[in-house]
Amino acid sequence: MAAQVKLTAMAKAAGCAAKLNPAALDAVLRKLPRQTDPNVLVGFDTNDDAGVYLLGESLALVQTVDFFTPIVDDPFLFGQIAAANALSDVYAMGGRPVSSLSIVGFPEKGDLGILEQIIRGGLAKMNEAKCSVIGGHSIRNEDMLFGYAVTGLIDPDRVWRNVGAKPGDALLFTKPLGTGVITTALKKDRATPESLASAVTAMSALNESAASALREVAQNAQAAKPIHAVTDVTGFSLLGHAREMALGDPAHGLEPVSFEIDHTAFSYFPGAVEAAREGHLSGGLRNNRAFVGDCATFESGVPAEFQDLLFDPQTSGGFLVAIADDHADTALGAFARHGVAARRVGRVIQKTAPLIRVR
Repeated sequence: MAAQVKLTAMAKAAGCAAKLNPAALDAVLRKLPRQTDPNVLVGFDTNDDAGVYLLGESLALVQTVDFFTPIVDDPFLFGQIAAANALSDVYAMGGRPVSSLSIVGFPEKGDLGILEQIIRGGLAKMNEAKCSVIGGHSIRNEDMLFGYAVTGLIDPDRVWRNVGAKPGDALLFTKPLGTGVITTALKKDRATPESLASAVTAMSALNESAASALREVAQNAQAAKPIHAVTDVTGFSLLGHAREMALGDPAHGLEPVSFEIDHTAFSYFPGAVEAAREGHLSGGLRNNRAFVGDCATFESGVPAEFQDLLFDPQTSGGFLVAIADDHADTALGAFARHGVAARRVGRVIQKTAPLIRVR
């Protein structure tokens, strides 16, 4: 591994900062006063992937921020993954990233060669995305942290929200699952080279291709907009993000719906099922399970390891898309042309209890 270091071991020893418990964060956000600004088209009320701020009749900003501790041992790859993960939120909203600010936390006595490789990796991925790094902020920190605040541009009439799914929609997903259990296994020196290589390739791949495929479908649609909801699946897991999507936004006329999901329809990274079966489960996975709670139920035939994988925190994960059923095959064809191995993984139905059913 590059630089002969164990970044994941360093992160683990330092406490490996993870996402806040989603239930705790949700409780805090609900207590905050609401700002009033008519130019805020998308805020944090529905846990969308990014915020959208109107600048003019046909132009808006889409903004997001994300950073985390090392999940792989190669500093250059860690920088690439952190950049791809931060950019993904802009793509998931339908935007085009244009500029970014780096966020760095690094030990005071850390090897600056490692820091250079992390930043170099991030810069390479930002160059690939044609997104300019125009500054940043760094602090001395026991935990090694890296990521970006990203700003993009978007047509306010073509924003993809994480809410708006309609009964009858097909659910599509664009990447395999299992990055969380694989990177947790890596911290215990139990990840296989094949599983790690597969996960790293996916985590460092931009979701630009998936976004381009969806834009192609939207532009070619003859009738109403066929893409009803999009979210990129990251730390809150497939089921955590599905829950947010299913809840809708009743205050703005987007009613809750329910999802039926087929666990056999997903692709899983090589070694992911084995890692879950062996118990390489992160604290974030357990938090996700507790947060989603009774919103999701499993049929008796769904094995425990697949249940865990649906709660597994993902890094730079795939898009979960709710699309009109008669456009689903067209979308799958567009994904394939753009090199994205998307799958149909479920459907949207009228709201029932529970909110999500997994078979």
